[in-house]
Amino acid sequence: MAAKSLGFVKTNDNRPVKLFFQDEGRFGRIDNISKCWVPPGSRAKVGKQIIRKYTYAYTAVCPETGESYSLILPYANCECMDIFMQGVSDKFKNYRIIMAMDSAPWHTGKKSKKWENIVPLFQPPYSPELNPVEHIWHHIRESYNFKNKTFSSMEQVEDRLVIALKELDEKIVKSICQFSWIYKASC
Repeated sequence: MAAKSLGFVKTNDNRPVKLFFQDEGRFGRIDNISKCWVPPGSRAKVGKQIIRKYTYAYTAVCPETGESYSLILPYANCECMDIFMQGVSDKFKNYRIIMAMDSAPWHTGKKSKKWENIVPLFQPPYSPELNPVEHIWHHIRESYNFKNKTFSSMEQVEDRLVIALKELDEKIVKSICQFSWIYKASC
């Protein structure tokens, strides 16, 4: 009965349930100038450019296990979201997934596909603090030198993003994303 009320089509589905959180992060060539440490008596030199070219990192994480799935896609729209969700569905086909996400138009659009093993759980509007993936973006921007960095091409941005996403292992994901209320809910 509970599975049916969540929107799962098959009530006799014996696959285990996993809670995932999903979000997109925008990365591009506009410089993000921020504070930085420099030796006493020195002055930091930071470039400044305003080039409005972006790419989007789509990521889903399971805070309980530390598993994650990411894709770098050119846009934040229904078509890219469908590609991403198909990848999540395929990778975790042995699970029923509750996917917590915001209510962006490309998440809720009528064109978006409904996946056999994924049920969306939409978060309240204007509540990014509920989504642990927001902390993944902060970690990537801080740890992989996206701040105070001038990229000369989108390829450089994407190369740096690929490295950051590949190095997101289960230990890092759990340490960043396992909020106390998520931990208590999963016990």
